[in-house]
Amino acid sequence: MGKSKLNIANKVRVLRFEQQEMTQQALADKVGVSRQTIVAIEKNRYSPSLDLAFQLALAFETPIQDVFFMVDKQ
Repeated sequence: MGKSKLNIANKVRVLRFEQQEMTQQALADKVGVSRQTIVAIEKNRYSPSLDLAFQLALAFETPIQDVFFMVDKQ
């Protein structure tokens, strides 16, 4: 059985806007990464480390499963 890549999505952009329209730069500063990293995460082009995923959840004061979640492969 081959190892397949999980299809993980996120609500980072939605959560930013729910946080008084927090900018990508403000979020990046809060979790210690570049704005480009936030852009890549939002576009599902980059899967953050587990540490960064938890830092993002803490920044939004929400459980990690409300930020990152698996979606069915179509």
